[in-house]
Amino acid sequence: MTQQGVRWTADQVLALAPDAASRKAGSKLGTAGPWSEAGSTDEGTVWGLCKGSGSRPYQTVVDLADASGPAYKCSCPSRKFPCKHALGLLLLWAGGDGAVPSGQPPEWAGQWTAGRRRRADARKDGEGAGAPSASADPEAARRRAERRAERVTAGATELEQRLTDLLRGGLASAEQAGYGLWEETAARMVDAQAQGLAARVRELGAVPSTGPGWPVRLLEECALLHLLCQGWLRRERLPDGLAATVRSRIGLPASADGPPQKDSWLVLARYDTTDPRLTTRRTWLHGAETQRTVLLLSYGAAGRAPELSLPVGLALEAEVSAYPGAGQLRVALGEQFAPPAPTVMRPPGLTTTLAAARYGDALREDPWLESVPVTLDRVVPVPDGDSWQLADADEDAALPLTPAARSRPGLWRLVALSGGAPVKVFGECGHQGFTPLTAWPEGAGDPVSLC
Repeated sequence: MTQQGVRWTADQVLALAPDAASRKAGSKLGTAGPWSEAGSTDEGTVWGLCKGSGSRPYQTVVDLADASGPAYKCSCPSRKFPCKHALGLLLLWAGGDGAVPSGQPPEWAGQWTAGRRRRADARKDGEGAGAPSASADPEAARRRAERRAERVTAGATELEQRLTDLLRGGLASAEQAGYGLWEETAARMVDAQAQGLAARVRELGAVPSTGPGWPVRLLEECALLHLLCQGWLRRERLPDGLAATVRSRIGLPASADGPPQKDSWLVLARYDTTDPRLTTRRTWLHGAETQRTVLLLSYGAAGRAPELSLPVGLALEAEVSAYPGAGQLRVALGEQFAPPAPTVMRPPGLTTTLAAARYGDALREDPWLESVPVTLDRVVPVPDGDSWQLADADEDAALPLTPAARSRPGLWRLVALSGGAPVKVFGECGHQGFTPLTAWPEGAGDPVSLC
């Protein structure tokens, strides 16, 4: 364990915050003033009492030894995880100025930590024993898969006809029909159990309101949707890898059946996207030995953050298994051998020209790919009229930033970190440009999250 040696940085702690308000409130509690009886152990437990508005202080404890990320317990009424008190306690601990000395946890903290670890060991033993599979009857599972495939085929055939009708009637009809046309079509795809098709159909509804040139963008999206429908309808003729990619894009479930790959995985970036029903967390990892960049997806119910919480800049000793599909980067997290710990590891970088070429190469295996993970070496953020770009410091080339990236506070953190000098930047490179997610200064220095 490294909790008593190399401590986390304040940025790594604040990256755990569920929202900007929690980040701000937690920062205010990261000083010794409101805390008493704080302490920590070499095994990764941090605790303390935080003075609140009531007569009794809040009991706050964090377990840093969980390999899937920190776990939190606080007696405050907040439903956020971590709450502002847990963030403040970790900031106090990360300061390393003696405000959180080493010691034995009080009974309330020790009982909670011991209970968590017993449950974790029990779950691991249960997994090792091999719980009965939900599809214990292979014949029943095969029949269910066949019925679903039939429904998806019917949905794809219907969607093909609707796209044909749209093109025959002219794209202007899409603007006149409004969003209702697409929502009704998406509902039909949900009935067909083709969630991937439904999501892409809903995206079509927003295109007519995206400003000048929307007919071209709508036609491009319709072409990709047509390609996906045809891929499904002719899936028997496709190579195995591409057929698996089509099934994934359609929305059919799949399991991570690749062989486990053990490595020290650097947490490159982490960010959440939300909709009314679900919070999706994307965590990018880079293997020190394999030199692979892979994606972890975790989910939480609406309004709740997913449980998997790996701070950016830490390294995780673990196994991962790949999901099927040509060019697919998603993996499942397997056995974890140690908690996330600070590291000086950085991913190797590319030029902006090679980054664009990498995205082009990836499209051959997955034509529906929005972007690929890329680390850019020695780039400088510079304004480009009303937008921004990352200019290569060593060649006459640049990548524009995506519209989404230009509207994020992370852009100004990147500009401040650079100060006109080259930096290393990890992000996602796609057809709309580059979205920076994490940056490192030249030479030594901790990563800065831009999400």
